[in-house]
Amino acid sequence: MPDESLLDLKAVTKRFGGVTALSSVSFEVSKGKIVSVIGPNGAGKTTLFNCISGVLRPEEGQIGFGLKKTRDSLVGCAPHEIARMGIARTFQNIRLFGQQTVLENILTGTYVRTEAGLLDAVWPWTRRAHQESHWAMDKAMRLMERLEIDALADRPAKALSYGQQRRVELARALASDPEMLLLDEPAAGLTVHERQALMDFLRALRQEGLTILLIEHDMKVVMPVSDWVVVLDHGAKIAEGTPDAVQRHPQVIEAYLGVAAL
Repeated sequence: MPDESLLDLKAVTKRFGGVTALSSVSFEVSKGKIVSVIGPNGAGKTTLFNCISGVLRPEEGQIGFGLKKTRDSLVGCAPHEIARMGIARTFQNIRLFGQQTVLENILTGTYVRTEAGLLDAVWPWTRRAHQESHWAMDKAMRLMERLEIDALADRPAKALSYGQQRRVELARALASDPEMLLLDEPAAGLTVHERQALMDFLRALRQEGLTILLIEHDMKVVMPVSDWVVVLDHGAKIAEGTPDAVQRHPQVIEAYLGVAAL
């Protein structure tokens, strides 16, 4: 991709025993773009996300994040450290705190941007805890309004519909003020109306300068919103390019899309 990259993967390899889940995967994600990773089940897409977000550590390869002059290596960093660097993610299987309210779930996403400790909360003459609490609440309220879940603020997450839970998880990720958002199948289980709303929201985030790396099986979501598409199959990258180019790639058609997708 010609634009300046924000994420750079070089020969990333991850094995589980004798199974190679990722085999020397390399690609870049340009700043301010939406890049989608597609491929059949078992292609290594979620493993890739887990390596980027620090859940897993690759045996080989490098993962660099940030603009070239200030780029950091993500390999060996813990998930909370990577979150502080500016990467937030959602999960294929929604991971909300079911007993907590919508507001409480979203507030957890702000914690990586706060610094107040126990003493700040206990000592009445310190202002940092109060200021950060006000900032976090304001951030959460604005996200709920934007995602049209503000009326659900006091409801426990477990009482929400699937589509509503998806929006709460997305709001929680955005509450950390990320530079890059990793979305793992955000359209799964959504209605047609909800999928369209998601696509519009992703386009708006891109317009605001947020960089998005997306895993998604629904090509009706991937192709209209993506600037670039990376295709994995059996842990290896078999193609990358613009959505139009990828849809015409013979190896991609054979491995994943099928003739009907054209």
